[in-house]
Amino acid sequence: MAPRPSTSPRAVARRVAKLSAVQYQLRIELQHVKPAVWRRILVPENVTLAKLHPILLWAMGWHGGHLHEYEIARSRYGMPPDDDWPGSEPVFDERRFRLNQFVESGMRRFKYIYDFGDRWEHSIAVEDVQPRKDSAPPVVCLAGENACPPEDVGGPPGYFEFLAALKDPSHEEHAHMLDWIGGAFDPSAFDLAELNARLAQIKA
Repeated sequence: MAPRPSTSPRAVARRVAKLSAVQYQLRIELQHVKPAVWRRILVPENVTLAKLHPILLWAMGWHGGHLHEYEIARSRYGMPPDDDWPGSEPVFDERRFRLNQFVESGMRRFKYIYDFGDRWEHSIAVEDVQPRKDSAPPVVCLAGENACPPEDVGGPPGYFEFLAALKDPSHEEHAHMLDWIGGAFDPSAFDLAELNARLAQIKA
């Protein structure tokens, strides 16, 4: 006979939470670039904004190492500035806020900005709410298109110049850009299986 499940309040609460857990389906699109770079992912509803940051990085293909920030309902969220370098506007601590706090209040779209120098702006839409499956990883990419630009390429204007130089062998920067990028760059590259193998490492 199979053992009966524990009826302690803590065990019951864990089972209820597990049964009621949901995931948000997010569509992330990098703004101001062509061809469009986008991803559709599932994330736990209670993910903190701090934890969502590396998820967005990995999903899009960024390597990290630059500052980032969220713009949600006209407020800014990220790592608060150092006391010695206060910002002109308040930045709320991203570690203290979970995604479901905003979604449950009616928020369906927000911005994520990566690298204040290049300023890569991402539009993120909450498309759907789905029950979380026990067998599925906490973070999954469902679909996407195209490679994100190289780091430190100079933002959208620099990316357009970079692609133009790669496309034209007679361009004065063609050889330099090929050498800089390591020999080749395919703007249409996107491997869903490879991306999900990386995302599976995230413990959300």
